[in-house]
Amino acid sequence: MYKKASFFKRYKQQLPLQMMVIPGILFMIVFTYIPIYGIVVAFKSFTVTDTIASAPWVGLENFRIAFTDPFFWSAVKNTLAISFLKLLIGFTSPILLAILIFELRAGLFKRSVQTISYLPHFLSWIVVGGMLTSWLSTTGLLNSFLMMIGIISEPINFLVEPSNYWMIAVLSDVWKSVGWGTIIYLATMSSIDPTYYEAAKIDGATKLQQIWHITLPLMSFIIALMFVLAVGGLLGSNLDQTLVLINPLNASRAEVIDSYVFKIGLVQGDFSYATAVGLAISIVSLILVIITHKITKKLNNRSIF
Repeated sequence: MYKKASFFKRYKQQLPLQMMVIPGILFMIVFTYIPIYGIVVAFKSFTVTDTIASAPWVGLENFRIAFTDPFFWSAVKNTLAISFLKLLIGFTSPILLAILIFELRAGLFKRSVQTISYLPHFLSWIVVGGMLTSWLSTTGLLNSFLMMIGIISEPINFLVEPSNYWMIAVLSDVWKSVGWGTIIYLATMSSIDPTYYEAAKIDGATKLQQIWHITLPLMSFIIALMFVLAVGGLLGSNLDQTLVLINPLNASRAEVIDSYVFKIGLVQGDFSYATAVGLAISIVSLILVIITHKITKKLNNRSIF
C-alpha cells in the first residue's frame, strides 16, 4: 500500500509533465500498436472488396509464393549488395569526417566545412535524383570531365547501365547523408575531457596515436549503437532514392525489397503478398539487431540497450 500511495503521490506532483506525455502515448497507440492487427493480412487472401476479418485464411501460402519468386530473390540480392556497400562506406565515412572536423582548429573554416557537409541532407531525393540524372547523362558533367581528361572517348549514360547502379546508389547516398551523420559523433567527441589529449601530448603521442588510443575508444559506445541500428536496416533500402533512380534498363540491379513491396502492394494491389514479404523482412531485421547487439555487448563488455 505504501508503494502504491508513493506512486500516486509522485504522479500527482508530476501531473503537468505527465499530461505532456499523454498525447505521445496516444499517438503511439493509434498509429503504431493498433495497426499491428493488420499483420494478419499476410496470412489471408485480402482484396479491396474484403475486410480484414472477412478475407479467407490461406496460412503460409503468401510466404511460400514469396520464397519461390525469382523476382523476390533478385530484389533481396540487390538490397544486400547495396546495403553492405553502404554499411562499409557509409558507416565509416561519418566517423572519419567527424574526426577530421573535430581536429580542425580554425573556427570559421571548421564551421564552413560542417555547414557545407550538412547541406545535401536537406535536399529531397527528387532534387538529388534530378541532379544525378543531369550529371550522369551523355551530355552531363561527368561525361564532359572524363572526355576532357581523355579517360573515355565516347559519352556513357551511366544510369542506364545496370552494372553502374550499385555504386551510384551507394555514393549518392553517402554524399547526401555523410555530413548529417557526423553530428552525433561530433557531440560525443566534444564531451571528451581535453586533459586526456594534453597528457598524451606530454607523453609524446602523435595525433594519430591520440585518435586511436583516446578518441575512438571513448566513442566506442556510440559507434556500437549506430552499428547495431545500421545492421538492423540492412534489409531495408532507401525507397525514395530507388524510385527516382530506377528505370526499365537498370531495374535488374536497382530493384530492392522496398520498391518490390511497393510495386506488388500499391501498384498491383496484392496486399496480402506485400504484407507477407514485409513481415518476413521485419522478423529477419529484428534477429539481425539481436545478434549484432549480443556481439557488440561481448566486445564492449557493456549493453547498449
